[in-house]
Amino acid sequence: MLRICLFICVCFSSSVYADSDVWLLVDTKARKIEVKKGDQTVETLSQIAIGRGGAGLKSHRGDNITPFGNYRIGWIGEKSSFKRFFGLTYPSTEDAEHALRQGKIDQMTYYRIVSAHQNNQIPPQNTPLGGQIGIHGLGRADERVHKAFDWTHGCIALTNGQIDHLSHLVDTGTVVKIK
Repeated sequence: MLRICLFICVCFSSSVYADSDVWLLVDTKARKIEVKKGDQTVETLSQIAIGRGGAGLKSHRGDNITPFGNYRIGWIGEKSSFKRFFGLTYPSTEDAEHALRQGKIDQMTYYRIVSAHQNNQIPPQNTPLGGQIGIHGLGRADERVHKAFDWTHGCIALTNGQIDHLSHLVDTGTVVKIK
């Protein structure tokens, strides 16, 4: 557990000098990420892949669904097996409220998630709702497979070139809206 905390704390403090007005809109139907500045789209990254289970409301760890919702980039992993990994602040407070109402998490888990968000920390990644949801590259994976079908466990995948390019535009704290 300490090892994970040290990793997240070190990554959370990294800086890429991205514009603080930039945010990302992930359109899971159109399979694209729009890089936005205010209401204006300044760039579009196409042919993204999402979770094998599609996109929607995640119900539990391992459901392979890319979650709808509003998140932030909570940490950046530069040494990921997927080239780069922009970890999202999933589960959100809204995810926790829904899961609590549905009986999928207990009150203590709910408070841990909400408290993390209130204190601008990364929410627990080991809840029944899952964790380690992010935007990442391919690493050594085959780009032809990436373009052929959705293959992730709930993340949003880009090509290695796209993730390298995106790393110059975003930083920890960047808003990511997934629809």
